[in-house]
Amino acid sequence: MGQSLLTRVLDAAETVILGKRHQLQLALCCLLARGHLLIEDVPGVGKTLFAHVLARVLGLKLQRIQFTSDLLPADILGYSIPDLTGQSFQFRPGPVFSQMILADEINRATPKAQSALLEAMEERQVTADGETRPLPEPFFVIATQNASTSVGAFRLPESQLDRFLMRMTMGYPDTGAERTLLSGADRRSLLQQIDSPLDAVTLHALMSQVSKMHVAEPLMDYIQAILAYTRQSHRYMTGLSPRAGLALLAAAKAHAFLQGRRGVTPEDVQAVLLPVTSHRLVSLNGDVANPGPELLTAVAVP
Repeated sequence: MGQSLLTRVLDAAETVILGKRHQLQLALCCLLARGHLLIEDVPGVGKTLFAHVLARVLGLKLQRIQFTSDLLPADILGYSIPDLTGQSFQFRPGPVFSQMILADEINRATPKAQSALLEAMEERQVTADGETRPLPEPFFVIATQNASTSVGAFRLPESQLDRFLMRMTMGYPDTGAERTLLSGADRRSLLQQIDSPLDAVTLHALMSQVSKMHVAEPLMDYIQAILAYTRQSHRYMTGLSPRAGLALLAAAKAHAFLQGRRGVTPEDVQAVLLPVTSHRLVSLNGDVANPGPELLTAVAVP
């Protein structure tokens, strides 16, 4: 039942986002694992449209936050204003109080504004004026990021990067998909025509099923061996943290569920390994390591 619904979600999304089923599957895995997604690529490859299509087919309310150099934390979280009597303050929730957030060009904002999302992404709550307010369920952040070499871009701190379960790129479309884009209808007009096979309640139930996926002991050994390899390797300044291990396990569970399996296999771990680890490993020169296929082959598969 759950897998057929998710297949319908992917099929509906592909009517607008052409030739990107792999990226759509990764985004669904990220959401089902209760994580957040960072999309890094050049302008014009459909990052923003990708988020709008996902919100549409998943039946989630989307709020877009355009990150700029003058953005303030209050512009994200909300602010308090005096009531009519002037003797107390009333909190006005910011755009972060939505089921799905598109943090567009997140690295255009200052680190102070970027950090405003930290508590929301990790704790799924916002603390303001001494009061903690829960965020909607589900809560999913998709952030887009320009290349760090772009003019006016601020590098995301490692603590911010670690809040994202996955990082991926969109890439250029293949020849067939690009021809359809050039000769077909405007993609944003098609967005209004697609149906939503899911809603927030059903999606939350699917997330609960994902968290209960069976994981055998040899599979746990495999994940621990991967973590140990990154910590002992001379390629990286720092290895993967326990939080990264939890992220890898959660993403593998979601991938197994999406494939209709009853338990997690090594193939599920390998399918999500690079998107989960690429932004968490730091090379010896201090840059994000972007591990290649060697990480997939460094540890023996059980």
